[in-house]
Amino acid sequence: MLRIALQSKGRLNEKSIELLSEAGIGIEESNRRLLSKASNFPVEILYLRDDDIPQTVSCGIADVGIVGYNEVLERDYPVEVFQHLEFGKCRLSLAVPKYIEYTGPEFFEGKKVATSYPGILRAYFGRLNINCEIREITGSVEISPSIGLADGIFDIVSSGGTLVQNGLAEVETVMESDAVLIGTPGLDGEKMQTVRTLMSRFTSVLRSRGKKYLLVNVPNDKIDEALKIIPSMKSPTLLPLADKGWSAIHAVIDESEVWDKADRLKQIGAEDILVLSMEKLII
Repeated sequence: MLRIALQSKGRLNEKSIELLSEAGIGIEESNRRLLSKASNFPVEILYLRDDDIPQTVSCGIADVGIVGYNEVLERDYPVEVFQHLEFGKCRLSLAVPKYIEYTGPEFFEGKKVATSYPGILRAYFGRLNINCEIREITGSVEISPSIGLADGIFDIVSSGGTLVQNGLAEVETVMESDAVLIGTPGLDGEKMQTVRTLMSRFTSVLRSRGKKYLLVNVPNDKIDEALKIIPSMKSPTLLPLADKGWSAIHAVIDESEVWDKADRLKQIGAEDILVLSMEKLII
């Protein structure tokens, strides 16, 4: 049985459980338990703090885990990054009080920077040959400049609202992060096969998000024009209709493009445009 480490609470926990559910893996309610099992797939879930997941996976207590890529880099334990999961997106950035005239990374030479991610920050400044004092703290990093603890901060940024509330301005993005599936190096063949099945299901779920299934009837002499408007993920499906001179095109398109493509198809004489929701795209 494959053991998956997940964050015990918070948004990453919710998104991870949602992904597993969409991948057809039913998880028992944890009810504050450390372990829970899937009802229909050979996995069990181990609930941990996010910063404990890389080490737990590295030493094989859990076979795989879902955690922020920033935690993987910061903890620097030997793990394999199998897959980026496209949720939990954020960035790790440097910020300074907004009244400061910022001139570039050299601003931090000889300064004090507060962070919960000293490893990533130390590597960044090392690449730039910048010497500064890194003050590792936990909790509310963003208040450090206002209480005189630091000249700037290095922290996770999502919307940037917290920085604004504390009178800070984001000045350098050091890295982008999202949730990743990590694994213990050298998993045995049976467990690795389960991981591949899991990754295939995750890929199908992720590729179906933000997609719509489009069906449209077009005159045969307009097929080439229609195909230029709605290029599919591969080759669109083309079927003749009972009405001679007409064909139906089936294609998968981005949800954001539905209205634009529908308008353009109507302009070339297309009719009966049907847009359907997609639940899964199994590849």
